[in-house]
Amino acid sequence: MPRAKNNVAAKQRHKKVLKKARGNYGARSRLYRTAIETVHKGLTYAYRDRRNKKRTFRALWITRISAAAKMCDTNYSSFIHGLKQAGVNLNRKALADIAARDMTTFAQLAKMAESK
Repeated sequence: MPRAKNNVAAKQRHKKVLKKARGNYGARSRLYRTAIETVHKGLTYAYRDRRNKKRTFRALWITRISAAAKMCDTNYSSFIHGLKQAGVNLNRKALADIAARDMTTFAQLAKMAESK
């Protein structure tokens, strides 16, 4: 009886990994062993950075709100506290968008926050 090898499944596994490793430099996209290392590392980074993305966007929004608040002669923390006291339920993403696109509305919000 001839020896049974796992050629078909192994070939499919190799192709799957090499397809994910496309675009890498040199052996990282051509050789199976190095491609496996590259793909595992890339998937680890992707998992980590899906979480970090949320942090970086929040930091960007806070920076934009802070810059616009300084233009309205207030600081970020008192602006946010004043909005909460006034009962304005806008999240930081919406506030950053208003700060970037419509400064007059943001100035009205800043006055509202300052009065509280």
